[in-house]
Amino acid sequence: MTATTTPVTATGPVVARRVPVSRAYRFELVKLVSQWRIRLVVLACWIAPALFVAGVSQQSTLPSDTLFGRWMLATGWAGPLVVLGFAGTWALPLLTSVVAGDVFASEDRLGTWRHLLVAVRSPRRIFLAKSLASLTVILLLVAGLAASSAAGGLVAVGNQPLVGLDGHLLAPGDAAGRVLLAWLCALAPTLALAAIGLLGSVALGRSSMGLLLPVLVALAMQVAQMLPLPVAVRLALPGYAFIAWNGLFTNPAQLAPLLIGVAVSLAWAALATALAYLLFVRRDFTNPAYDGSGRRAITVGVLPLAALTAVTVGAVAVATPSTGSGIEQGKVQKSLATVFAHLYRLQTEQLHRPAVTEAQLRTSAACTKSDGQAAQEGAGNDWRCVVSWHLPGVAVTGTAIYQLDITSDGRFVADGDGPKEVNGYFLVRTSTGDAPNPLWQFDGNVDLLDTH
Repeated sequence: MTATTTPVTATGPVVARRVPVSRAYRFELVKLVSQWRIRLVVLACWIAPALFVAGVSQQSTLPSDTLFGRWMLATGWAGPLVVLGFAGTWALPLLTSVVAGDVFASEDRLGTWRHLLVAVRSPRRIFLAKSLASLTVILLLVAGLAASSAAGGLVAVGNQPLVGLDGHLLAPGDAAGRVLLAWLCALAPTLALAAIGLLGSVALGRSSMGLLLPVLVALAMQVAQMLPLPVAVRLALPGYAFIAWNGLFTNPAQLAPLLIGVAVSLAWAALATALAYLLFVRRDFTNPAYDGSGRRAITVGVLPLAALTAVTVGAVAVATPSTGSGIEQGKVQKSLATVFAHLYRLQTEQLHRPAVTEAQLRTSAACTKSDGQAAQEGAGNDWRCVVSWHLPGVAVTGTAIYQLDITSDGRFVADGDGPKEVNGYFLVRTSTGDAPNPLWQFDGNVDLLDTH
């Protein structure tokens, strides 16, 4: 309960008007951006990615272990995707903690709730204003990361085509649209973490755990994604949307996992925000010793989110036919053959050989895991594949060997193991000089969901 007094004049009591949400929102936004740490974070998000992408793009050694990192010398659109991969793992959870995880707890530390309530006269409007202000700052930070990294890549390398995860070439305009869409999809899990930050800031009061909650939740979800979990569990966690954007860079796009990840993230964001609101409007602001909701934080905060996870796991399991890890021998072979066929055409163009189509190549792959001594499914670095293809007018079938390292999210790195003329060396000699060999080492993506 909040105790307020109504001024009385000679003509009767004066009715105090509540402050409009728009004014409260502007006030909270000014409070946020006036903090030196928020200003530094905004400045870093709008400058650091451009410097990083431009600097790395000028180096001879690239972060080839990062998705799209091996293409940073070839196109400016690879840079923002490298930054997006890093942001989903580290930057965005930290940013949501700094902004949303402290927006309510700071009032507890400073003891300013009574002054704010007297000024605004509505806990509901305070909650809405603070939530909108933190959302605005988070959107500004994400926009800075995306725009800065794209600008750095385009200035340093240029507006060149981008090689997708299935080896096909994306025109600059198509690449730009998919990069933008990937960043927009990453907003959904960012909002989920921001809502968890709001919930922790409301429920835990002055405790530093509220500030760390989005980071801890993000870390737990990253660990879960590395475990051999069933597909339904993996897709039902909001953190999956941070990696599901990979499916945008195949043809056709692998949209089902991405849409599920975005929907789950938005459901988490809505529920966590509603729980934070429920705790906030029921708070006793007359108690100056208040230090979190204690047991209520578990019953109102943790249990509903756990129930939502159980429901989404069940819904995804029913809606999708895939079982187990989703990484099966047939899908691995199909994905590898598709990537190889596209990249073989790219190598043919580099070497100025007669053009050939995927239909003419009739590429196929035969893959085994652990030399056939284990179940032929699941993640691991023990996949060995033999790729075969045919050239028009050539009777001999071409073959190449690849060692595959497949992660639990379906991404794989194929490392060429001969013959030397095809994939045995990282450079190919062209008429204009040595160029990176697209068939030496490349990335691919296995769709975890069955498409038939």
